[in-house]
Amino acid sequence: MVDQFLRRKNQQFMKNDRSIKQSWDDRIGKLCELINKSANYYTTSSCSGRVLILINDKEKRDDLFLFVSHNLISFKELQSIIAGIQTKTKKLVYFKHDPAILHVACRTLEDAQNLHDLAKDNGWKRCGIISTKNRYIVELNVTERLEFPIVNNGKSLIDDYFLDLIVKEANKKLKVSWNKIERLTKTLKN
Repeated sequence: MVDQFLRRKNQQFMKNDRSIKQSWDDRIGKLCELINKSANYYTTSSCSGRVLILINDKEKRDDLFLFVSHNLISFKELQSIIAGIQTKTKKLVYFKHDPAILHVACRTLEDAQNLHDLAKDNGWKRCGIISTKNRYIVELNVTERLEFPIVNNGKSLIDDYFLDLIVKEANKKLKVSWNKIERLTKTLKN
């Protein structure tokens, strides 16, 4: 009999990368590799956290992303990006910090519960098990996030004081995500 879980796992690794980044996110790569080495798990998507500047729209399209970074940001960098955006669009533009997220397919419900509990114990506050007829997916989320408008009708909605605060808060929240990734990685190694 064919091992359906293994078949789906192999199919997952043959898929093209559909992320905007089009490559592995290094900060979560070790955790993904560790999970993928297990016979009972495989990752389906992951992100270590990112900072975005995007045009507000109901649809999700790649051309709406004006800036994406998976690294710490600087005041000057963000100031320059916002100045450039003001001449590019008259639409509402948002600053967004997305925390770490990970989706893992699990062989059994018990495997899913074990991973869920381990992540919760390591600070991943919003976790859940998504069950379908054919598989169990664990969604692991770090909860620290930011999202608000920064440009509207070609005009900045924020001053330098607020911009400095945004940079500090976003960088702090990125580090929190990275710390939780590291904690879960160390726990899984043991």
